[in-house]
Amino acid sequence: MKTIMLGNEAVARGLYEAGCNVVSSYPGTPSTEITENAAKYDEIYCEWAPNEKVAMEVAHGASMAGSRSFCGMKHVGLNVAADPLFTISYTGVTGGMVIAVADDPGMHSSQNEQDSRHYAISAKVPMLEPSDSAEALEFTKQAFEISEKFDTPVILKMCTRVAHSQSIVETSERINRENIPYEKRPDKYIMMPGYARKRHPIVEERTRLLTEFAETSTVNRIEKGTSNKIGIITSSTSYQYVKEVFGDEAYVLKLGMINPMPVKLIKEFAKSVEKLVIVEELDGIIEQHCASLGLETVGKEVFSNMGEFSQNYISEKLEKGEKETKKLDENIPMRPPVLCPGCPHRGLFYILSKLKLRVIGDIGCYTLGAQPPLSAMDSTICMGASISGIHGFNKALGKTSEEGTVAVIGDSTFMHSGMTGLVNIAYNASNSTVIILDNSITGMTGHQQNPTTGYTIKGDPASKVDLEALCKALGINSVRVVDPYNLKETEEAIREELKKKEPSVIISRRPCVLLKYVKPKAPLKVNTDKCKSCKACMKFTCPAISMVDGKAHVDATLCVGCGVCRELCKFDAFETAE
Repeated sequence: MKTIMLGNEAVARGLYEAGCNVVSSYPGTPSTEITENAAKYDEIYCEWAPNEKVAMEVAHGASMAGSRSFCGMKHVGLNVAADPLFTISYTGVTGGMVIAVADDPGMHSSQNEQDSRHYAISAKVPMLEPSDSAEALEFTKQAFEISEKFDTPVILKMCTRVAHSQSIVETSERINRENIPYEKRPDKYIMMPGYARKRHPIVEERTRLLTEFAETSTVNRIEKGTSNKIGIITSSTSYQYVKEVFGDEAYVLKLGMINPMPVKLIKEFAKSVEKLVIVEELDGIIEQHCASLGLETVGKEVFSNMGEFSQNYISEKLEKGEKETKKLDENIPMRPPVLCPGCPHRGLFYILSKLKLRVIGDIGCYTLGAQPPLSAMDSTICMGASISGIHGFNKALGKTSEEGTVAVIGDSTFMHSGMTGLVNIAYNASNSTVIILDNSITGMTGHQQNPTTGYTIKGDPASKVDLEALCKALGINSVRVVDPYNLKETEEAIREELKKKEPSVIISRRPCVLLKYVKPKAPLKVNTDKCKSCKACMKFTCPAISMVDGKAHVDATLCVGCGVCRELCKFDAFETAE
């Protein structure tokens, strides 16, 4: 049956059709929808793991047991999972194991723009790279076949434009396959030095065999054009842009297997064209491979290794002229990302800004607290770095820092990689104040469950981590909970904890206002007679509040009635709308 699917949805369908049984992932844009869609198939066990390292280890455990398994993550998540990845490359698999990693050229929702192809090369595992939804489905199924044939985990590399674009796919029935019987193999799965040394030659021989496979595999193909003056080697979404620019004119070698790349196929293609051009986003991985083969190419001296490509960009760089596109007659003003109306994080960041504290930040919705006019953030590095970072910051500066610095981290991020940092603070006696922003969900990636919410990926009841008890068990004696809608209570708690001569944790707890079970209150309005135009409410940066004709104004379609603006207004100008 033919239908239209997102790239991520197509990967999930590929998991289903390939007979995958176990899926473990951590949400991260642009990869999240793969696991969300896989969870719709009752035949597949799906879960959200606390982090990507755990997810990959779960998938490998299922593979070792003889089942086809999968884990998904975004590119920075692969950093977290790199430890098991490199060793799993040595052990190989029993049941097929596929790892999806979604890169984010242009950094639409990421803190860096790394190229995950380097991981496949360094870990010496095969990587497939689809260009549309149809290939996303087919390559997922082929990845399992390759995994089992060559005894290796296989990485499926997505990117934002493939993951989040729609195209036609043709679905088929699920292959119901029995698990491969488990066999105890210490020489294969116990990677102590004696066994690991014996596995390394197996990995190298596997790479040789995979290179031979890449020469004839259907995932790599040559498309002959009407002119051989230019030949383009490309992959992923860049292939789509090349085809839109050149149509049937240029010769194209589309690489679906990006590691290991073929040798003979590329050399034969190069001989058939007058000029060889490499079109690839981010780093020059294909270009470097071609250079190692002694081929003269046009690549990164023309195309940037930063940001996303487009049809017009490729057309301009290869002097094809700008393609005609439709344009809007009006200029649409930029709309920077902001905390939602009623967001529980806003009150906390307002207080942090008011107290002029240094704030060591983390990854999540609350990163938006760095935006002006709150500007309540000093750093954002990676998941969990805020807690480890404040420890080092305070150890470096001592008392001058301890009473003026806090770390902030979300509930999901704390479970992901914040706990070990808190253990370090307790164990090494750092007088640091950590604020856990508990909004009862994994927010920025679209409301996924996590170990603190009490529900599984399918919404079934699950054990719920008690953050207060956990922090105390990790060695923190001073733990308190505040409601960030109560600005006075929040400010008092922060002032008091900063003065203490011991590590402390403040849990700022209120559920995300966008959760289905959170019912908004009646919107507020402004009594213009009472409003003195002091603009104190504007410092709160609520999108529902603006200045109209010199007076504060509340947009009733945005206001959720949180009432925090009432606490800010000294003139009682905010009232409940009738």
